[in-house]
Amino acid sequence: MGDVTMGTTQRRRPELAAFLRTRRARVTPADVGMPPGFRRRTPGLRREEVAQLSGVGVTWYTWLEQGRPINASAQVLEAVARTLRLDPPEREHLYHLAEVPYEHVPEALAQTVGPEVLGIIEALAPRPAVVYNSRYDILAANSVYRDLFLSGPMPAERPPNALWALFTVPDDDCPLMFRDTELPVMVATLRAAYGLHAGEPVWEDFIRRLSATSPLFARLWESGDVAEPGRRVKTFRHARTGELRMTSVSLSINGMPECRIVVYTPDDEETARRTALLRRA
Repeated sequence: MGDVTMGTTQRRRPELAAFLRTRRARVTPADVGMPPGFRRRTPGLRREEVAQLSGVGVTWYTWLEQGRPINASAQVLEAVARTLRLDPPEREHLYHLAEVPYEHVPEALAQTVGPEVLGIIEALAPRPAVVYNSRYDILAANSVYRDLFLSGPMPAERPPNALWALFTVPDDDCPLMFRDTELPVMVATLRAAYGLHAGEPVWEDFIRRLSATSPLFARLWESGDVAEPGRRVKTFRHARTGELRMTSVSLSINGMPECRIVVYTPDDEETARRTALLRRA
């Protein structure tokens, strides 16, 4: 195991050196408010200029760019990333190459879906398909999903929210059967996402309002359980077609952090037959 770790480190060092050189070469003195100076062989910054702008020693930065085995803190890497104008993917790449733990900066949750994703979920009918963000806001859904899930009252604001729909309807009207086992998993998934957004007004307000509306949600939230989205077999009931046993599959969406497409596929032949009726109903 030690040989593997050593080999990984030895490979990352030259990658880090090459990455820093290419990023430095693309930042001009004018980009950082510096005069171009004389006898500049390349349009990019010099090493000593990166060091000065980042608040680190010239020798230390030179060694870092040469791939020498030196330690870098997150604070120093952040300063270098700002000087080199790294975008979020480049910043994360820098941290990984330097073998420094990377902390994702939470972004505002997406509230809209592009036409390509809309076309995909519509084409999945008669399978119910929906786009959730990590708060279970429903950003888009095909007609089968809407028929199956969105029958209860919703808050006036948009977008609608799956948790709100499930926790604010009477038990007999809830489309999700076996609520005692399914709802705790959904709340635990919400809490896992909440870790990135604790203190944000929109999240805190959502949790406060749903807790005040649903004592069951409040109790599950206070349990502190966490879980990740994943494949599950769920049973639903529908007024026209009866019970539907379906497997949920989550698919991530490039360019939409913390969002996923969830597709419900029939778990048996009878459910497949009944699901087909949803589209025609």
